[in-house]
Amino acid sequence: MTSILSVALLGCAGRPKDVLLPVADTSPTSSKVEMLVATTRSRSSKPGEMFTGERGPAPAFADITVSIPPSNVRKVGEVAWPKKLPPNPATDFAVLKGEELTLEGAKVWLSASARKSPDHSVLVFIHGFNNRFEDSVFRFAQIANDAGTDSVPILVTWPSRGSTFAYGYDRESTNYTRNALETLFQYLARDPGVKEVSVLAHSMGNWLALESLRQMAIRNGGLPPKFKNIMLAAPDVDVDVFRSQIADMGKQHPKFTLFVSQDDRALAVSRRVWGDVARLGSIDPEQTPYKEELAANKITVIDLTKVKSGDKLNHGKFAESPEIVQLIGSRISDGQALTDSRVGFGDRIVAATAGAAAVAGTAAGLAIAAPVAMVDQNTRDNYANEVGALGVTTPRGRTGQRSPINNDCGAANVGTRSVCDR
Repeated sequence: MTSILSVALLGCAGRPKDVLLPVADTSPTSSKVEMLVATTRSRSSKPGEMFTGERGPAPAFADITVSIPPSNVRKVGEVAWPKKLPPNPATDFAVLKGEELTLEGAKVWLSASARKSPDHSVLVFIHGFNNRFEDSVFRFAQIANDAGTDSVPILVTWPSRGSTFAYGYDRESTNYTRNALETLFQYLARDPGVKEVSVLAHSMGNWLALESLRQMAIRNGGLPPKFKNIMLAAPDVDVDVFRSQIADMGKQHPKFTLFVSQDDRALAVSRRVWGDVARLGSIDPEQTPYKEELAANKITVIDLTKVKSGDKLNHGKFAESPEIVQLIGSRISDGQALTDSRVGFGDRIVAATAGAAAVAGTAAGLAIAAPVAMVDQNTRDNYANEVGALGVTTPRGRTGQRSPINNDCGAANVGTRSVCDR
């Protein structure tokens, strides 16, 4: 396990900090991604940081434009981090604009952007554990750009300290952000200019997304029809808690797309740490009872176990799958549901992943790439030693410990299991 982590940790070495200081647009061939940022992070006194990993007293907003180098410089699925400052927009991800907004300013930005979108749709992205502010900004910019979607990008970033040993703090920060995210969802539901909402969550962000949607459903007596697609990328969520959350959302919940990988090594560590309870993102969707119960709940599953990627932890495979990201983007831009079951659509997914993606459920499904949590340089050596000491392998799990996902569970079990959300 230590060798696994050592490979993954090398990617963070030498990365400059405070990369968000805006620079001039000197590369006309670079792409531009304009996003609205909603955050519960505390403001930073450093212009190149913008927001810290600490909790802010109230939600804050920002208008950020990221320049992305052309395709002859960067591979689709990659974030071209600057090797030095200031970044060069011709070769690096670079911020061209980074301005804080008031609440009213954020509403104006969203209204204007939704009017310009051909399908008046928005894509809300919620990052995972151990992400600094700049990690979430650059990764979401990459996803939005490579997918080619016309949806308005909204980044929800919660207070993560960007350290592997701050797991407890990060987990509580998702709970701290839960009400703020529900407020955003409620606003999007009421805004007549927004016609469709898609939500993409990765890792620990799944807990935040699911809890906020659950709150909204309980408060409103259901979720609004404009919430079309909820995409759960590598969710490290207790399956018992998940089934309770889905039940609380009601029978008319949005179409859920769940992407799993049984060789997700981050989730293998999580399972061991949290009492060997099955994690939603690493289930085998072809085995009983999962296959039948997922189908009964109309939850689409993409199994990426056999898909290879450069992510050595196998925790964010879609981040380096250009075919899938681009295919998803084209479908969203066409205004079609992400879990559209038209003939041939599932075949295209399988072809794009060399026949390795197995689809379970009642419809073919797709999902947008999600970021791999970055590891803090200051703690990487200790982290490798700690996880190595666990002696963790990559278990598929014991069949006898699987918990059903069905419509018969109520709300009583919510919060009764600890959830490790990476």
